Amino acid sequence: MRKIVSMICLGLVFMTAQAQEKKVLNILAIGAHPDDCDSKFGGTAALFAKMGHNVKFLALTNGDAGHQSMGGGPLAKKRRQEAKDAAKALGIAEYEVLDNHDGELFPTLNVRLEVIRRIRNWDADIVLGLRPNDYHPDHRNAGSVVQDAAYMNIVPNVAPDTPPLQKNPVFLYMSDHFKKPYPFQKDIAVIIDDVIDTKVKGLAAHDSQMFEWLPWTNGTDLSTIPTGEKERLAWLKDKWMNRKPDAATLETVKKWYPNVDVSKVKQVEFFEICEYGKQPTDAEIKEMFPMLGSN
Repeated sequence: MRKIVSMICLGLVFMTAQAQEKKVLNILAIGAHPDDCDSKFGGTAALFAKMGHNVKFLALTNGDAGHQSMGGGPLAKKRRQEAKDAAKALGIAEYEVLDNHDGELFPTLNVRLEVIRRIRNWDADIVLGLRPNDYHPDHRNAGSVVQDAAYMNIVPNVAPDTPPLQKNPVFLYMSDHFKKPYPFQKDIAVIIDDVIDTKVKGLAAHDSQMFEWLPWTNGTDLSTIPTGEKERLAWLKDKWMNRKPDAATLETVKKWYPNVDVSKVKQVEFFEICEYGKQPTDAEIKEMFPMLGSN
């Protein structure tokens, strides 16, 4: 009898351990415009989704100003559909686009409350945002809004129509190249070589951005951009994604992938731990980024 009880207890322990290992994570990435999260987090998001975790992208504006030859309602409608197509390409659960005007985002109380409600409703374990220093005012203000929402998620009397979280999520910054007041810190590195084509397809879904607006702002002759689907994907991959990490960057990658030959790594997404919200240990980061354990 004792042997049977012991076996049952061991079985329960094993099942509990398995359940803990298979915890489904809720990840919310917040950008200013449709395509912001895709460019900075699309590969890692695809990895999370493939592993069965819930990923949502949230754009705080509808992108209705970012184009050289269209704008307003028609552009907002197009950008919203592109976001849905990108979510499908990446395999993520949801892509929500709020109806704030592009180029007019401010970190107002109303916008902060909308962000708090989204974080709570998603029951987020991880929230990713932009740093509040950037060339674009919408990006800066989107970063400030996420920072302002960080602590308030657990305050019951703030946005009382939505139940507060019992725990504060881990807040992370998505990468950028700006140096002032301090450079982006590469705290977490995720190799995305296996899903780079998925990320490119997600970006390509933002057709009006990737093949029209952004090339136009960079002075590209739009007539040189391919029209065939396969050729456009190849062009986009070469144009935007061909950024092999330098030696110093690979040292950061080595920390999280000690058993990988990092000299062969081509594509990496980096994240900085925000000082607000839960402060994770390295062990907790590995739990929250289970793809780091598969090396």
